[in-house]
Amino acid sequence: MQPEVVAVLAILVLTVVAVTAYAELRRGWGRGAPSGYRASETAVAPTPSGDAASAVRSSDGELFGDLSELADQIDAGIVRMDDALSVVMANQAAARLLDRQRGVLVGRSAMEAFVDHRVEGVARAARERGSATTEVSVGGASERTVIVRARRGLTGGVWLILEDVTDLRWLQRIRTEFIDNLSHELRTPLTTIRLLTETLAADLETADVSSRIRDRVQKIDVETGHLVQMVNELLDLSRIEGGATHLQMDAVDLESVIRGAIDRLRTFADRQQVSLDAELPEDGDLPLVRGDDERLGQLLINLLHNAVKFSPRSARVVVTARREGPEVIVNVRDEGAGIPRADLGRIFERFYKVDKARVRGAAGGTGLGLSIARHIAEGHGGRIWVESEEGSGSVFSFAIPILDDGVRGEPVADPPRE
Repeated sequence: MQPEVVAVLAILVLTVVAVTAYAELRRGWGRGAPSGYRASETAVAPTPSGDAASAVRSSDGELFGDLSELADQIDAGIVRMDDALSVVMANQAAARLLDRQRGVLVGRSAMEAFVDHRVEGVARAARERGSATTEVSVGGASERTVIVRARRGLTGGVWLILEDVTDLRWLQRIRTEFIDNLSHELRTPLTTIRLLTETLAADLETADVSSRIRDRVQKIDVETGHLVQMVNELLDLSRIEGGATHLQMDAVDLESVIRGAIDRLRTFADRQQVSLDAELPEDGDLPLVRGDDERLGQLLINLLHNAVKFSPRSARVVVTARREGPEVIVNVRDEGAGIPRADLGRIFERFYKVDKARVRGAAGGTGLGLSIARHIAEGHGGRIWVESEEGSGSVFSFAIPILDDGVRGEPVADPPRE
């Protein structure tokens, strides 16, 4: 949502809240409280009567009319619900998104208005906790994808802001399908090229050819390998972002995941002449986490691969893990060149790469590994971050929530389906 729209919505909501409170006060005046005062008022106010009360009601009507007109000028849907979660106000955009006549919505319950239990659930959550958000499909035949943001009103009830993201989701789906198809089309010829270059390189070992030809064949093999890696990571990232990859959540022993990732990268680290070690709590004191062990292993391998690749010869890469509150925090520390401060904020963006000259071997990477790592960490309800200074190496860290009530050896129930 654009900042200008957010600002207008904020002003509108605050204005409606203020006028609602003002109207409630005026209506209380007209109920004939004893001695001309409302007993529930903190500050005592005289009761207007006759022409004064009529003028107040006229003023209230004009204010609500202005607010209604303002609400209708906003593209986002605005729905006001009372404490019983019945609709008391809805602008034209809300009626259009729900494919209803505007006046039909007023007086209906959340379930009757939206025909989706998730909206009622998010409204109840906002009433209890202050705010909640969900994404639903509404509108019947003209189905639209809508993000529903619910906020508790200052004077009671709940405000619902409806943002139409149908076109955005359609574009995301088209992008995912395009990348998926392109990756599949590229994977087969690239795999064939790499197999041919490997075969050619093996034949050249016994052939009487110059070292220059061998080097060129080797260069073809290396570059083809980079293309294969980029295609695989691009396909993987596209599926993760598109929601096509579902996490298989279970009890995960991060210590085993860490040691398995180190074993898989041991050969690469030895070739780079980099020491790769783990410093973990003794006696298996690391608590279990809920997660997908395969995806967590992928996250860790991406971080370790970068750490080894950016480290000089004879350097040391260390993986540590510890419990901190309700999370297990894993750190990957290297002794590389570090990351410039200007790049730290963008390091987890897709295709973003630090200066290629910093990578030993000059080939660099795809710029997708850290973006995939971020999606995996956030998909587990965790977080990922980096601390680095130029010339002092880097520490990439991620945190994964531990089991709510599980300890080592205890079975864990399957997570509830969304």
